[in-house]
Amino acid sequence: MPFLLPLLALLLLSAAPTVTEVVTSMSDCDQYFLNQVPPQIGGILEGGKILDQNRYKPICQTLRNLRTFVTLYDTTNKIPVFSAYKYIGNTAGRPQNNWMTEPQLEEITLNANMEIAKSGKNYTHQADKKDYNNTQGYNRGHLLPSSYGFTRNEKTSTFTLTNIVPQVISFNNGSWRDMETCVRCVLDTNCINNNNNTEGFVVIGARPGNNFLNNKVNIPSMLWSAFCCYSSKQKTWLAGAHWGKNKEDNGTVLQTKTLDELRQKLGGKFEAFPGTKCRPTTTVTHLYPQLSNSKDCNCPPYVPTTSGSSTPHITLNPSLSALLFCSLIFLKFVV
Repeated sequence: MPFLLPLLALLLLSAAPTVTEVVTSMSDCDQYFLNQVPPQIGGILEGGKILDQNRYKPICQTLRNLRTFVTLYDTTNKIPVFSAYKYIGNTAGRPQNNWMTEPQLEEITLNANMEIAKSGKNYTHQADKKDYNNTQGYNRGHLLPSSYGFTRNEKTSTFTLTNIVPQVISFNNGSWRDMETCVRCVLDTNCINNNNNTEGFVVIGARPGNNFLNNKVNIPSMLWSAFCCYSSKQKTWLAGAHWGKNKEDNGTVLQTKTLDELRQKLGGKFEAFPGTKCRPTTTVTHLYPQLSNSKDCNCPPYVPTTSGSSTPHITLNPSLSALLFCSLIFLKFVV
């Protein structure tokens, strides 16, 4: 009957798959980037645009209807590309680690809040709890650490599997943790803005490797970290970077490097803080002596940077030093 045709058309439309808008930039979560500008990662995120929108998904990490930080997630490797955060200070304590997942990675129409990972549920576009079973020397390594969270909710929100990578246990519990602590000390003591508020920006990422945990989750070959802030105390912009291979630690110390050195290490079009005043060729090691009084800072001893733009560090052996000194004295009397 003719009057049934409109009804049939309506039923067919309602049964069709939901078409969602693909997010093409990180602008929905840009409050976690310095000057609202995301990192530049060649072949992945350039000029704020995600090049492969089917593979890489931005997550405005949300818990209890509160946004806390931002992650760019690789749904193929099942690990984050990076997590970014605006640091405003921290509180003590570590929350109970009920691992969570991101429902919207599975279905965009689901609730935006992360939820506790459900046992036995298979996730197509992200890692789940069972993927980290029988890890054989790896554990769930945070990119954004819970210790950077200012509120309890922010700390808890870092325990999402979209902020986690398989990390060698001794690396996670050794040099990487020491680095996180040192950066936090720098942020707490020197990243105080002109309004007398703690404010710094951090970006932490992972370089994918060639191996997979349980044939599903990529094991990164390297982790990297960068920070930048304006210091009213130092009256200048401060920045630094670190990276380390994801392997057995064996007492390794992660030296503080410059943003430019990190750019060279990661190659391509990488920039941690593009278009900002973050200094690319200087770092913060000159501040470490004043932090040495605190046993909780774990900052490494100063080692001169190898950046090409830095002033060369020349060391003469004792005999050459003595010869030079005598030559100068001789010249003084001759002249």
